[in-house]
Amino acid sequence: MRISKIARDALIIAWIKSYPDLRRNPLMLLLIAMISGIPLFFMLMFSGATHVIVNGLLGAMIASVAFIGVNSGIQDISWDRYVKIREMIVAMPVHPASYALGVALAPLLLSIPSFVFFGALIAYLGFFTVEMLVWIVPALIITWAAMSAMGFMISTYLFRSSLTVLNNLANLLGLGFVFIPPVYYSEAQLGNLSWASVIIPTSNVAGLIRSYMGLLPLSMETTIVRWLILIITMVFTTLTSFKAKWREN
Repeated sequence: MRISKIARDALIIAWIKSYPDLRRNPLMLLLIAMISGIPLFFMLMFSGATHVIVNGLLGAMIASVAFIGVNSGIQDISWDRYVKIREMIVAMPVHPASYALGVALAPLLLSIPSFVFFGALIAYLGFFTVEMLVWIVPALIITWAAMSAMGFMISTYLFRSSLTVLNNLANLLGLGFVFIPPVYYSEAQLGNLSWASVIIPTSNVAGLIRSYMGLLPLSMETTIVRWLILIITMVFTTLTSFKAKWREN
């Protein structure tokens, strides 16, 4: 019963935080896609190679769920505290997991069209099949969960910071996790430093998906290790976020 209430409350919060905004400004769906697709412009301008474009489209797919995950975890919760919405939710019998999941689900629902669009382009180029969804979708969900939990943890621990500081931090983390690691480009370009991509959730999932698409050769043992690291990262970040400060003294 408790789990069902947590899930129900999360869906209600997600609807409250997504549908009204979408109804007022449906163009925000296009904006989300454009933010994720910015690097594609430069890739098309400086290199028209198919594998480069596919890597860029894959990066846009990951960015559409990862960037918005860490940003919503910090910015939305900080804004809710600023306008006293969080105090209203805190006064209700709402579990922290419901609030965090609802805040994270809201932008994820809005990013689904972008994810489908970029995925369709990859499929059109012949690098994406329906069978791959069995592995790709869970990997992206785990990455989104890890990034969202990280944002929730930061926003609740730094509850004394100003809204401007938290917004800037959210943007920096989003850029740091999406545009700097090998997400839009192959980790093979890092040479001997390619191992560093395994410890970052966004680049780790990018490498896993590239291996399923045949763009990055990985052994079965390496693939299993990378899955374990990705899952452990998500679990550790989520458990840490549950220890974050929920009801302020």
